[in-house]
Amino acid sequence: MRINKGKLLQQLKFWSLRVVSGVLGLWVAGIVLFAFLPVPFSAVMVERQLGAWLQGDFAYVAHSDWVAMDDISPAMPLAVMAAEDQKFPTHWGFDMDAIASALDHNERSGRIRGASTLSQQTAKNMFLWDGRSWLRKGLEAGLTLGIEVVWTKRRVLTVYLNIAEFGEGVFGVEAAAQRYFHKPASKLTQSEAALLAAVLPNPLRFNAAAPSGYVRQRQQWIMRQMHQLGGEEFLREHKLN
Repeated sequence: MRINKGKLLQQLKFWSLRVVSGVLGLWVAGIVLFAFLPVPFSAVMVERQLGAWLQGDFAYVAHSDWVAMDDISPAMPLAVMAAEDQKFPTHWGFDMDAIASALDHNERSGRIRGASTLSQQTAKNMFLWDGRSWLRKGLEAGLTLGIEVVWTKRRVLTVYLNIAEFGEGVFGVEAAAQRYFHKPASKLTQSEAALLAAVLPNPLRFNAAAPSGYVRQRQQWIMRQMHQLGGEEFLREHKLN
């Protein structure tokens, strides 16, 4: 039986376009729907859960409890902005100064430093896979623009705080507050919020339950940055609390 290569290529092209269109449609729908609805799970949560199952770890559970911004201590959004993205209220998803600084640093150093904003991290955690590649960064950029256009800054922060990874199986600030401090996210102190923010760069390496000296130093730096930003007045000024 002879295979018509031209017809086969046409079918592959057709189905590839349908898959790409379907994924894009899901992303657009997700951006629109989750501008209002609680996020039940993120792509990173799915990736972690499937990875654990494939390794035979059936005890692992990617756990998250959605909470509204009104049920999160003001110290927590302030802490993540102080730690990760101090220009968050004013940029459109990308901090160009931070990107330029990171590129310069990476050219001069063997260690790679990122410059992702909270908006970019939210887009990646929500819709994409973990890891580094130009494809993922390109998709992340497009999704970030979509989120910035459709969502308010307060909404970006709310989603980020509910899907951020704070430890093995611990996703979202409510689950983190309960796991590490045995209290709801609404009761977190500045010190506790800063400690949670301190582990965000590598939550599978840094442990909020048994913080290393480096994590403690980073916690203290974050608290100083929170004070320099202006504390809760900074949130009120930008309508983020």
